[in-house]
Amino acid sequence: MNNISPNLNIMIKAAEKASKVLIRDFGELENLQVTQKGPKDFVTNSDKKVEKILIEELEKSRKNFSFLTEENGKIENKDKENIWIIDPIDGTNNFLHGIPHFSISIGLQSNNEIIAGVIFDPIKNELFFGEKNNGAYINNHRIRVSKKNKLDECLFASGNIGIDTKNLSTRNLGSAALDMAYVGAGRFDGYFQNDLSIWDVAAGIIIVKEAGGEVNDLNLSQIENVKIIASSNAIYEKMLEKLTNF
Repeated sequence: MNNISPNLNIMIKAAEKASKVLIRDFGELENLQVTQKGPKDFVTNSDKKVEKILIEELEKSRKNFSFLTEENGKIENKDKENIWIIDPIDGTNNFLHGIPHFSISIGLQSNNEIIAGVIFDPIKNELFFGEKNNGAYINNHRIRVSKKNKLDECLFASGNIGIDTKNLSTRNLGSAALDMAYVGAGRFDGYFQNDLSIWDVAAGIIIVKEAGGEVNDLNLSQIENVKIIASSNAIYEKMLEKLTNF
């Protein structure tokens, strides 16, 4: 593995530190089902705690970088060209229901391009990361997108209801960030989804690209209503043909 940059190192450390709160809170959820205080409030609180730690850790080393986060929105600092894009819990519904499939997602946008990304699944202890021109990894092992080129052998991720997928085999696992990471790791052959927020997919974009995959062009200044299409180069066009009404 190539040496990772200081920025990526900071992102990994921040995700690992914040994950301790997430693991602890996930364990607490079982006790909550019987209390008066709703689990939804608890999850919102977890979201805010995780985001606070991420912001504090990232700011320690990069005081001037700006932020775009799910809970706090835009935080403009002196450096407006470098932006941390944060989703503290991607897959909150899974988290809320005690389903161990969610992640912390941090992307770094520099001069209108995502140049680094970290997606950390704390329950399975799987850390996915990627950096421009430096490859994509899971727990320090290089990852590559799937090599399959027959659609009927492929498995896709999507949460879109009402899309005519013309017999594509799909799964909806409830975490856009992990769906993207899984495409990068070759677990899913492709992923397509409408109506996302940029923090759902920012880190995943660079991970898929650095794993040798293809992602549709996105306008990074569009925060909501993001449409994502990601897969290996081998099946990208074939997948698009099947998604005529997407």
